[in-house]
Amino acid sequence: MSAKASQVTRTTNAARAAAVLGVIALVILIAAPWWAGRADMRLMSELFLYMALASLWNLMAGYAGLVSVGQQAYVGFGGYMLFALTIFAGLHPVFAIAAAAVLGAAISVPVAALIFRLRGAYFAIGTWVIAEVFRLGFAQVSALGGGSGSSLPVGIVKSLAASRSGRESLSYWLALGAALLVVVVIYGFLRSRKGLALTAIRDNELAAGSLGIDVWRTKFLVYVVVSALTAMIGALIFLQKLRISPDAAFSVNDWTAFVIFIVVIGGIGTIEGPIIGTLIFFLLRETLADLGTIYLMVLGLVAIVVMLKAPKGVWGFVRERFDVQLFPLGYRVVQVDGDKGA
Repeated sequence: MSAKASQVTRTTNAARAAAVLGVIALVILIAAPWWAGRADMRLMSELFLYMALASLWNLMAGYAGLVSVGQQAYVGFGGYMLFALTIFAGLHPVFAIAAAAVLGAAISVPVAALIFRLRGAYFAIGTWVIAEVFRLGFAQVSALGGGSGSSLPVGIVKSLAASRSGRESLSYWLALGAALLVVVVIYGFLRSRKGLALTAIRDNELAAGSLGIDVWRTKFLVYVVVSALTAMIGALIFLQKLRISPDAAFSVNDWTAFVIFIVVIGGIGTIEGPIIGTLIFFLLRETLADLGTIYLMVLGLVAIVVMLKAPKGVWGFVRERFDVQLFPLGYRVVQVDGDKGA
């Protein structure tokens, strides 16, 4: 009779299965230009970008405790940087997207130094005020169309690819790559020592500080990284739209309210939650969008029901009920056969 031994591991059978299925799904999604129509590719691109925005907001609010209602500031900033860098600096759109991320990180440093003086609800209000300042500021830039906005010149659009199908395929791959990059960065960050510190801060900020964790610096790092990647996503969003205006770029409904809804119904404080929430959100949107204002009422009703019945979101409910983790972060002790462990 073989003895049982204990083994400390981070992975699970569910995580291994999810990794295999994820690779298969990724291969299928990469090949989408050969099997999907233009409308399907645009819809999937939008889904990937919303998934990235939701994952970033979840990292900031669900782990660092920075509940922002002003992330549209960096979406709009990234979009405007794409237009400015391609029109005035002559950068290729792909390089302008990367540059928008760098500039997003740079502008977030003084913003963080200002709003980190605020706490709780005041922090949330402060982020919204900053977003409004960004909106009003870019509305004064006449070179970028002022309050009415501007369109991306045809020459810049054609620099992506010679054919329309080539441009649409590249735009789709960029959106898919951005979503994958965001999830990988978040997963890698949360598995690192900084991620361990962030988890400790989420569980008990006072206790984390007493253990020697620099709470302010850890939150600051998260805010800068999230701002940079959000600006990158904003550049991609408006590369697909080909037109930008202050109201569209800094829309609190499109880039913050819907994102918060996604995270809340999916499960805040988990990597899987924003992914599940995005799928649910797009399913509801595509099913109910023709109902007009009733569609928004249904979204609100769904959010209320989920918060009442599953306060930790759909994925939080599944995880507690079945002990399933697709992105395992912590260590766990499992029992293995003694002969196999030898």
